[in-house]
Amino acid sequence: MFRERIEKLRNAMKNKGLDAVLLVGDYNRNYLSGFTGNESFSVLTLDKAFFITDSRFTEQATQQVKDYEILEYSKNTTFADYLSDLINKNNIKKLGFEENILSYSTYSLYKSKLNCDLVPMEGIVEEIRVIKDESELVYMRKAAEIADKAFDHMLKFIKSGMTEREVGLELEFYMKKLGASALSFPSIVASGVRSSLPHGEATDKIINEGEFLTLDYGCVYEGYCSDMTRTVVIGKPSEKMVQIYNVVLEAQEKALKGFKPGVSAIEVDKIARDHIKLKGYGDYFGHSLGHGVGREIHESPIIGYKNDKELKAGMVVTDEPGIYIPDFGGVRIEDILLIKEDGIEIFSKSPKNLICIE
Repeated sequence: MFRERIEKLRNAMKNKGLDAVLLVGDYNRNYLSGFTGNESFSVLTLDKAFFITDSRFTEQATQQVKDYEILEYSKNTTFADYLSDLINKNNIKKLGFEENILSYSTYSLYKSKLNCDLVPMEGIVEEIRVIKDESELVYMRKAAEIADKAFDHMLKFIKSGMTEREVGLELEFYMKKLGASALSFPSIVASGVRSSLPHGEATDKIINEGEFLTLDYGCVYEGYCSDMTRTVVIGKPSEKMVQIYNVVLEAQEKALKGFKPGVSAIEVDKIARDHIKLKGYGDYFGHSLGHGVGREIHESPIIGYKNDKELKAGMVVTDEPGIYIPDFGGVRIEDILLIKEDGIEIFSKSPKNLICIE
């Protein structure tokens, strides 16, 4: 598995004329090595793979990283000096680096210390990560399953009079109890007028009867994220609440039918956006329809009105239209799904009919 990923990277390196790449970001380094720790480095050449760490992680790296030469650098030297020596020994002339991760000060240090050209990698590892292999899909399905079980639990737990923060804490606790290692992102728990905030994290606001409650959350399982949104009503909804909910649900389900290999992200976004606009709520849907998910909660591709790139089989993305009306409230419904050659596989199994919690 890791050898196949490394081989894909080496092919991309050849196309960019790189002799080697330096990986310092946890997501890319661990994707290509199997390491689950941090504060370590990988250098991959066209025929060698070095995993560089210090005494805190050497034993862990030896256990987890099988396709690399494990190197330990001493705290008596700097990593920059150690890297300089490695580059000279391996005759590296063009070194790719993660320009979106490396700080300017570190880049400046490397530029002064290393006897090679530093070349921005321009997302070549991230591009490989866009297409998920079966081992990744197993973890992502499990992460989505945990989120589904958590939603079922929360439907029994939530009561009017609770605070958003109480709901958020229970949600986190329950997912971790089921095996999640972390939240994919700080859970969005937004009720009443606050449900018009697309990123309304939990507060001490009391959840009252007659309000929307939006739960947008996910968990990390074996390094992979899930992402799901469901909006419920506490008590009895008004006619307008039901109408808005149904518009969002219709848009979400129409868009699901548009996810296919070869279709552009713009086209799928347009399906949901046009429906919401047709129903008179176009001014209240401002964000993109969705995004890629994987080791990070937001990955390529963006399913939005500015991205004309074609979708491909193997991408895992979200479908999450919403309507957000200030001083009233909002609705978002989100599934995470796999694009396949012959259709889609929806990982999120939780019901999407309007649920009213008494």
